[in-house]
Amino acid sequence: MKGEVHSYLEESIRPYIDLIDTLRSVGIQKDLALPTIAVIGDQSSGKSSVLEALSGVALPRGSGIVTRCPLELRLKKVTGGVSWKAVLSYRKKRIEFVDPSFVAEHVEAAQNELAGKGVGICDELITLEVMSPDVCDLTLIDLPGIARVPVKGQPEDIGNQIKRLIMKFVEKPETINLVVVPCNTDIATTEALKMAQEVDPEGKRTVAILTKPDLIDKRTEKNILDIVHNKVIPLRKGYVMVKCRGQQQIDENISLEEAKQMERDFFQNHDYFRCLLNEDKATIKCLAVKLTQNLVDHIKKSLPQLNEQITNRLWDVSEELKEYEAGPPEDLKGAKQFLIESIKRFSDQINFLSSGELMSEGNLYAKLRAEFKKWSDHLNSTKTSFSNTKELSQNNRGRELFGFSSYRLFEMFLQKHVANLKKPSIDLLNTVKEIIISQFIDVVSRCFRNYPVLQNLTKDKIHNIQSNQQEKTKKRITEQFEMENMIYTQDPIYLKILNEVTNETFSEDQLPIFDKKCKYSQMLEAYYEIVVQRMANQLPMMISFFMLKETTQLLYTDMLSLLEKPDVRDLLFEDSDVSIKRNDLRARLKRLSTAQEAISTFCTD
Repeated sequence: MKGEVHSYLEESIRPYIDLIDTLRSVGIQKDLALPTIAVIGDQSSGKSSVLEALSGVALPRGSGIVTRCPLELRLKKVTGGVSWKAVLSYRKKRIEFVDPSFVAEHVEAAQNELAGKGVGICDELITLEVMSPDVCDLTLIDLPGIARVPVKGQPEDIGNQIKRLIMKFVEKPETINLVVVPCNTDIATTEALKMAQEVDPEGKRTVAILTKPDLIDKRTEKNILDIVHNKVIPLRKGYVMVKCRGQQQIDENISLEEAKQMERDFFQNHDYFRCLLNEDKATIKCLAVKLTQNLVDHIKKSLPQLNEQITNRLWDVSEELKEYEAGPPEDLKGAKQFLIESIKRFSDQINFLSSGELMSEGNLYAKLRAEFKKWSDHLNSTKTSFSNTKELSQNNRGRELFGFSSYRLFEMFLQKHVANLKKPSIDLLNTVKEIIISQFIDVVSRCFRNYPVLQNLTKDKIHNIQSNQQEKTKKRITEQFEMENMIYTQDPIYLKILNEVTNETFSEDQLPIFDKKCKYSQMLEAYYEIVVQRMANQLPMMISFFMLKETTQLLYTDMLSLLEKPDVRDLLFEDSDVSIKRNDLRARLKRLSTAQEAISTFCTD
């Protein structure tokens, strides 16, 4: 374009476009959307001709799907002796060349490698960077033409495949949609414009290019002008009409430079369309200026939000990466040291948990306290069943005369009543066991999440220790109930409770059992209150001691035994998904950091 376009633009536009190109080069688009121009159009809309005219190079042409992968076209106006240079890059390949005639060949080869030979499509990006004194400063992405009917060799759903690929780009608010529409078709029925309207109903980020103005029917010129003047389908960014090289001109070897002059002559000599020149709504040169200005304005507007998004993502990735520590060393000595540190970290967490210092979600002690309260409530609920002692004493009366009380009967009443508490006490033990195991397993999952072998071994140890401790505790509970059969408490304690029950004052030198003021049921009630208080504390303390405190100590000792294994590296085997995730997070962290640095440098320059 011989520098004409560049004269219309501010000197500062190139840095903005370079910034976005740099961000895309480091792959930041994998993490968030970048401001860009996406070119869409129905097949045979003239899309390739427009891109060819903008870039000054011949892109692949033909029938059917020509663009089979998204093609990022970076145009850079350069001075200082460079006549023409291009760099094609995709995946990890990079091809430099200085002959424009090789562009179509290299692009086609890249598409064949990514999408396979034939008519398939692929969403992997190909980047073509063109540096020349004769191009504008612009970056845009060419997308496959929208196919309506599959041709030979194409899958039946090729149209839907292409639309899904296009939608990935055009639906993003950061994308300016450049819709290519032939003048000789009904603009309202073009699939490309329909897709743009679907994602941008108000037309805020859509620009339309009208191509092939030489092919319109006579007496439709005014209708076409109404479209360009935003009277039919309004678009905030408007319309531009262009006339590019046709196949006949290509066959006649008419150069792009000649085609540009022929385009200007066409509009100047057209009875209806010459007005568009003065309105800056016609020619490739006008389009280039409009697109560059739109892109730069879009980048300027998006930059603060983009910087904030990168900062937030960088924080999130950094935090997530902390959960995927560097991983164990390869050598045996390093692996053993790594395991020692991992076991210590795990044991510290278990200690904090069992001592009530680790305030995790669903706090252990809050759960245990709730269960112990249920146990206490149950004990209290069993205190009100001594009213029928008269009937019971008659049914169990021995050789004693009527009116005499039997201490053996007193014991029998209490022993039978206390025995009913055994099953609930074992239920309490089982419930506490499940709570402790669940909480311990949570710590295992957090500390050893990347090491399935170590994780499973530790879980097995927890289950085994808890099962053994459960049997041990069950035995102690059974012993506790056997001791309760002895019916014993200190006299002052019994008298204190008896006084509270009877609302009387008895002393040790009295024999309240013969006193008419004290009923037999009250004596039973007084002693059972002592049992309730004793069991309300004793059982939770016993269960906590054996199931929590001793388990913590036994688990720590058992974990240390893992260090005796001949090759501890087996314990530190990592799930492949973990290493993949870690590498992915590291890659994201690197590109986000690079992006943040690029924006920071740009803003301070």
